[in-house]
Amino acid sequence: MAGASPFTEKSASDAGLDTEFTRGLGLFDATMVVVGSMIGSGIFIVSADMAQRIGSPGWLLVGWLLTGILTVAAALSYGELAALMPKAGGQYVYLREAFSPLCGFLYGWTLFLVIQTGTIAAVAVAFAKFAGILWPSIGENVYLLTPQQIAPGYYLSLSTAQLIAILLIALLTGTNLFGIEYGKIVQNLFTVTKTAALLGLIVLALFIGWNAAAVSGNFGDLWSPRPSKAVIGETLEGLTAASAFGLFVALCVTQTGSLFSSDAWNNITFTAGEVRNPRRNLPLALGLGTGLVIGLYLLANIAYLVVLPLPDIQTAAEGRVATATLQRIFPQVGAAIMAAAIMISTFGCNNGLILAGARAYYAMARDGLFFRKVGELNRARVPGWGLILQGVWAALLVLPRTGSDPAKLGNLYGDLLDYVIAAALLFYIFTIAGLFRLRYTRPNAVRPYRAFGYPVVPALYIIGATVLVVVLLVYRPMTTWPGLVIVLLGAPIYFLWRFRRRFP
Repeated sequence: MAGASPFTEKSASDAGLDTEFTRGLGLFDATMVVVGSMIGSGIFIVSADMAQRIGSPGWLLVGWLLTGILTVAAALSYGELAALMPKAGGQYVYLREAFSPLCGFLYGWTLFLVIQTGTIAAVAVAFAKFAGILWPSIGENVYLLTPQQIAPGYYLSLSTAQLIAILLIALLTGTNLFGIEYGKIVQNLFTVTKTAALLGLIVLALFIGWNAAAVSGNFGDLWSPRPSKAVIGETLEGLTAASAFGLFVALCVTQTGSLFSSDAWNNITFTAGEVRNPRRNLPLALGLGTGLVIGLYLLANIAYLVVLPLPDIQTAAEGRVATATLQRIFPQVGAAIMAAAIMISTFGCNNGLILAGARAYYAMARDGLFFRKVGELNRARVPGWGLILQGVWAALLVLPRTGSDPAKLGNLYGDLLDYVIAAALLFYIFTIAGLFRLRYTRPNAVRPYRAFGYPVVPALYIIGATVLVVVLLVYRPMTTWPGLVIVLLGAPIYFLWRFRRRFP
């Protein structure tokens, strides 16, 4: 019926829902999990690399717009799956039910090994790095334990920044062990604060930092390519955004940064067992949360462009575009204010990641595909062992360093996250393909919410994300194929768990 709500009266029913959890998350809380998990440090940094590769202000904005379209399209599609199967575990459950337990396990395996824990480690170290701006004694090169080589190109170290990152993971893991109410309070407080901070940056840029020369240079000539670096590094130096094909590849390759900055919106689906009226609130939280964040991200990039000429964005120190923007507005204190804002942002982001991730491992354990203890709830009715195991592994990922020069080391979690970006996109593609499959295999299932724009919007996401994966496979093979190998290594682990379940 035209104009009817996509939600039916049956959406309020509790039939078939998880009953072991405390349903402590309302619509506002669930939306804050979406927003808080998405906004970390990426929006304050990623635009520098994008501007370097894309080479023009207009196409920089288009790059973020493409990210927004893909993210919101995916979230609107996930809404139907979330309403159809509002179970703890979210995306793991959708893949299991749409395709097979093996498909669900491969996602859960990659989530635990790299996607969730690697992101937790990365966000924790980002928190520590920006803390180092306020307290110089905190730094990745201020060592408590100097790098010790454990294999060619691999080291173990403990710097003050690494220590702060580990302590942050421990603190937030401990807080969430006390129950969803504690995790919710932290999430809501820090998400509201950092959203206000990002909005404040935008307002300051538009009304105080307005730079007539930057506005004229950027918006007066939106599309002309400025000098830009090679799209994919040293392998094809001649491929830049100056050509139409180079621009296309640049837009695809740089999506890895902007999509990563917009990722983790699906984390709310992991906590479906703790959302009140999940068949209504999960789809709404996904739509409202992603829409709000993408809107803020586009406005933030406009803010950068009205304050800084594009070359200044491209050459921002360590990619810190937001810091350069605020320093232009407040030369004396801009860097410190921005550091504090990003610390708040990353703190809240990590709380959401830690809160949600353990629920996916809980669902796997309940299916006999993970450690049995992880499938148990503690006295606070949260998966305590899942939280602890996740926290320990994320903390361990903080310690290994990579590189050939001990004075200039990278981080293992960073390499792993680069590897699994294409794999994570594939899981999104399969999950949304599962929407089509479930429409076919379960045509009579009650669907309190039906995906907006079905079948066009989900199909457009699948096509767009598939193009990105193909481009990454072709132009970034060294950081793409290893991720697929990591995923496939989960297959023998799956059959091992199945064997243990059959013959305990």
